Amino acid sequence: MSADPRRRIPRTDDLLALEEVQASPLADAAVRAAIDEAQSAARRLEIAPEEVAPRVIAAVSSARPSSLTPVLNATGVIVHTNIGRAPLSPAATQALVDAAGYADVEMDLDSGQRSPHRGLGAKKALLAACPGAEDALVVNNGAAALLLATTALAEGGEVVISRGELIEIGAGFRLPELIESARVDLHEIGATNRTHPADYERALARPNAKAVLKVHPSNFRVEGFTASVSTEQLRPLADETGAALIVDLGSGLLHHDPVLPDEPDIAAEIAAGADVVIASGDKLLGGPQAGILLGRAETIRKLKKHPLARAVRVDKLRLAALEATLTSADVPVREYLHADPDELKARATALASAVGGEVVAHDGRVGGGGAPGFELPGWAVRLPSTLARPLRTGTPSVLGRVHDGACLIDLRCVPPAEDATLIAAVRRAQEP
Repeated sequence: MSADPRRRIPRTDDLLALEEVQASPLADAAVRAAIDEAQSAARRLEIAPEEVAPRVIAAVSSARPSSLTPVLNATGVIVHTNIGRAPLSPAATQALVDAAGYADVEMDLDSGQRSPHRGLGAKKALLAACPGAEDALVVNNGAAALLLATTALAEGGEVVISRGELIEIGAGFRLPELIESARVDLHEIGATNRTHPADYERALARPNAKAVLKVHPSNFRVEGFTASVSTEQLRPLADETGAALIVDLGSGLLHHDPVLPDEPDIAAEIAAGADVVIASGDKLLGGPQAGILLGRAETIRKLKKHPLARAVRVDKLRLAALEATLTSADVPVREYLHADPDELKARATALASAVGGEVVAHDGRVGGGGAPGFELPGWAVRLPSTLARPLRTGTPSVLGRVHDGACLIDLRCVPPAEDATLIAAVRRAQEP
């Protein structure tokens, strides 16, 4: 009988002693995991024992600090949740690097004492961008912002909300369930398609009503026989009972944008009388994931003082990136939103000339719960659907839109500087 080949599998100590392994920047646990994976493959007879060392060397030599894979977004969806929503601007990226080490996030360098003004730079940038607000607070995401606002302003009481605004967003996340996880009760009013001022008036007359919550419907629209109540109409109703008026916009549009004529914006909601407006930082604002709360000084003061504010506190990296996003003129989300259709067509034509395919009209989308159903005119290159997977799994990874039996490559969210890289990626995917 021949000897079992598994007896020739290299010992762990011998693999750890390899020059390439010794030079690897990976932590010891990561190196040992790579060794264990290669040895296990040999024990299962999937590879020969002589292939173990080369596999380990390849693993530790090609490993990146993070398992996340950069993606070229060729879907035409600007705020694509599955690939990280808003891409950061060069300024925000540099701000992350600058804040990665020690930084004066809670220190006054002049006095050498601890500063009570954590995130002051981001707060000033928010108030400069939205001067109608008296104060601002940043927490770790939009859901946290909503939870903090409803808890701090209506704890132990009722939050009044229209049934047409009891929304569910991606991955089965439902706002009512989030709110009810705090010590508040939801009081639903109206119907799915129609809610009137009298519905709010009756609900606010209840002895335990403490807040009104108005929610942007996010990823859907209700059309036809509909009625809703604006923030401006709700303000006097809230004033009569002393209830707080909370508006959750989600999408993060600071000011009205003619490109999105029906999308509500933070500045308008504050002007209409909201006590606090909630938005996400990584949607139309174009920054990092963050929950932004803007509004009246007394309301924001209550939020800051609530114990939950500490639990949802945002970190220094996102504070730095948010400030840089607000003060930078070069924000990718804004550029993609206002992309010139003629320029998109010219780039698509150049791509088709280089790799084949047909240039077709293709409407982009905001995505991420912003401007639901609103179309952004543009163009794409129609390629065989069989290219979708090799493009996704190639280097770089290219995510196109698979639709109607084809793989559509939309250049709206691909920086022009990456066009040559994209062409090369498509050509590699076309290779037999």
